[in-house]
Amino acid sequence: MNGEDPCSTQLIDGDGEFNVDGLERFIKEIRLADCGLSYAVVSIMGPQSSGKSTLLNHLFKTNFREMDAFRGRSQTTKGIWIAKGIGIEPCTVVMDLEGTDGRERGEDDTTFEKQSALFALAISDIVLINMWCHDIGREQAANKPLLKTVFQVMMRLFSPRKTTLLFVIRDKTKTPMEYLEPVLREDIQKIWDSVSKPPAHKDTPLSEFFNVEVTALPSFEEKEEQFKEQVSQLRQRFFNSIAPGGLAGDRRGVIPASGFSFSAQQIWKVIRENKDLDLPAHKVMVATVRCEEIANEKLSQLTSDEKWLELDAAVQAGPVPGFGKKLSSILDFYLSGYDSEAVFFDESVRNAKRKQLETRAVNYVHSAFQTLLGHLRSRALEKFKNDLDKSLKAEKKGFAPSVRSCTEAAMLDFDTNVKDAVVKHADWDTKRVREKLKRDINTYAGEVRSARLTELKRSYEERLKQALSEPVESILEAGTDNTWPSARNLYRIETERAVSSFYNDLSGFELDDSTRDSIIASLREVSRDIVYKKAKEEASKVLIHMKERFATVFSHDKDSMPRVWTGREDIRAITKEARTAALKLLAMLAAVRLEDKTDKIEHILRSSLLDVGSSSMTRSIEGTADPLASSTWDEVSPEDVLITPVQCKAYWRQFNTETEYAVTQAISAQEAHKRNNSKLPPLWAVIVMIALGFNEFMAIITFILRSPFYLFGIFVVFFLSYAVALQYNLAGYFHHGMLSGIMTLSARFLPMVMNILQGVVNQGQQQYQNYPQHPQPNLPSLTTAQSFRQHNESRRHTGSSSVVVEPISSTSSVSSNSGIDDTSPTSRYQAGEEVTS
Repeated sequence: MNGEDPCSTQLIDGDGEFNVDGLERFIKEIRLADCGLSYAVVSIMGPQSSGKSTLLNHLFKTNFREMDAFRGRSQTTKGIWIAKGIGIEPCTVVMDLEGTDGRERGEDDTTFEKQSALFALAISDIVLINMWCHDIGREQAANKPLLKTVFQVMMRLFSPRKTTLLFVIRDKTKTPMEYLEPVLREDIQKIWDSVSKPPAHKDTPLSEFFNVEVTALPSFEEKEEQFKEQVSQLRQRFFNSIAPGGLAGDRRGVIPASGFSFSAQQIWKVIRENKDLDLPAHKVMVATVRCEEIANEKLSQLTSDEKWLELDAAVQAGPVPGFGKKLSSILDFYLSGYDSEAVFFDESVRNAKRKQLETRAVNYVHSAFQTLLGHLRSRALEKFKNDLDKSLKAEKKGFAPSVRSCTEAAMLDFDTNVKDAVVKHADWDTKRVREKLKRDINTYAGEVRSARLTELKRSYEERLKQALSEPVESILEAGTDNTWPSARNLYRIETERAVSSFYNDLSGFELDDSTRDSIIASLREVSRDIVYKKAKEEASKVLIHMKERFATVFSHDKDSMPRVWTGREDIRAITKEARTAALKLLAMLAAVRLEDKTDKIEHILRSSLLDVGSSSMTRSIEGTADPLASSTWDEVSPEDVLITPVQCKAYWRQFNTETEYAVTQAISAQEAHKRNNSKLPPLWAVIVMIALGFNEFMAIITFILRSPFYLFGIFVVFFLSYAVALQYNLAGYFHHGMLSGIMTLSARFLPMVMNILQGVVNQGQQQYQNYPQHPQPNLPSLTTAQSFRQHNESRRHTGSSSVVVEPISSTSSVSSNSGIDDTSPTSRYQAGEEVTS
């Protein structure tokens, strides 16, 4: 169904059951909730078969079910149906009520008729009362009994709301309307006057509750066209019916469209709960309605009271002294106002509504009280924090006594402030807030205790670190046989000293035995971890320590003096001693030994690594496995292992590789020293040379003895060779070895010869060119030759790659009148210019 679909929905069935789901669907489909206050409700009531549905269908274009006259006159509409008026603005909801005086319900069953009529009056802006023209003036006709009951109950159950009663006179006769309308109004006024009213409405006129309108229509069956024409004219009155001066009249207390469904349900619920509408309970009903109105009015005034708003704002900002008295005064003012206005109503109802008002008022201000409690709790907690902080800084008490005294002071302050905030009208429970405060205090105290314990433990950890870290590192670096006993003794002394002092500091916290033991055990564990950590650090540098230990033992004697490899040292023994020292260091760092237990790590390493020849032979003979092919040590727990056997083997292999060069260098130095200190070849070489060259030597001796001239020549060659060796310092070339000297001489021999030959050629050319004038060759003086020799000597000492060729000289000096130009190129060359090889 959409907004222009005239389909109707049953709102209340014949048994009085409210169709909640149907109404919700109806409101959703016609989009009534979007109308706000711009909607109207129109209902119709009247005798059965009086044409109510026909009138609504023609008036609002609805499709309510109509009676079929050819099948007899019987009940057509059962319960209450609802539909939307088509083509009328604003949105108009139309209700078709079950007819009265129906034979189907019987003569005595009039409850539903009264309930539906009351519902229509309570919910509708306009109520059409359908009546026959010939019933006007009759005492028991024209719905007079029904109207009387409805008027009476209307004032009992609901607050005044001005509703338009549009009396529709059906099948109008020839009697003019100016005669019919006064009679009808008079009858309605008589009904109103006869109704018993509550004191508040004793003199209230009918016009205060109802706006009475009267109209007439011809017979639909006899004058259908005329009927439709006048209905069309009446339809125009429903356009803009809620406007000022419109047919709907005063709309006091109108419900927004979004609350229409809930309002209709509640009204019907109230009506259904008062089944016997004829009971004489007027004052109770009136008291109920009126007292509730007064209570609502006072509560509304309380919510906008300036004193209350100021008090509430102050509470939001912080604690308010005298809050209980101030709030009690405000509540007393409005409760006393209620009492004065409701004094004449039924006592039981008045007291019940007063209690409800007091409860509602107290509940309304309860949030402010809770806010105040929150401030008081926060202030008490802050007081506890400040007091505890001051107490702990003063250090007059232990931690636990300080917490107790500060807690008592904070709780006393909270209880005192709560008494000042309590309102006499309410029995508010403050235990939960107090318990929360106690929990907050305990939580904060626990946090402070944990923080102080952590800080205290950290300080002792730092103390242990300072006492153990560097000393243990020094002990481990020393790597002596007494390393682990010394480290163990240091660990035990410092740990017990720290634990004893820590135990005394914990006494002020009043910890239970298990907690205290756990903390002390953790401190012991920290001490143990420091030693383990330092041992692991040193174990990670074991290869460096081993090489340093090896270098120390290998390169220094027992007096710590550097060794000079003279050839008399036993390098094999020294090497073994150095490696043994390194092996001891490796064995010492292979595991942590904080317990008085013995192990065989050093023995295993010595037999497997140092005595490798004999141990490998023994294992091959016995068929046993390699003891280092494992990841654990016997008699050592896994957590104490720092270097596994497999790692020891790898470290030792790398150690040997990296120290082998030092041993080789020592051997080389020793051999070089021997060679430098021995000018003769080795004895074995002399013996071999004598044995192999004896015959040749004897032959040379015999040859020399037969010819003395050769003996003289040998001596001359020897002395010349010796002079040349001294002149050119040939022995210096062999200072770094025979091979090095031979290679140096071989590299310089050819350039030297070439330079000499070049000098000879140049000298010959010069003599040839100057032969006629200078028959004698111009040779350099002895002084120049000596300078050449000195220059060459300095070149050899400085290691220069260039050679100065000494010119050919004569034993005689050059004649002063030779005429040779000393500045000529030849003379400059002979004077000793440098020639690069």
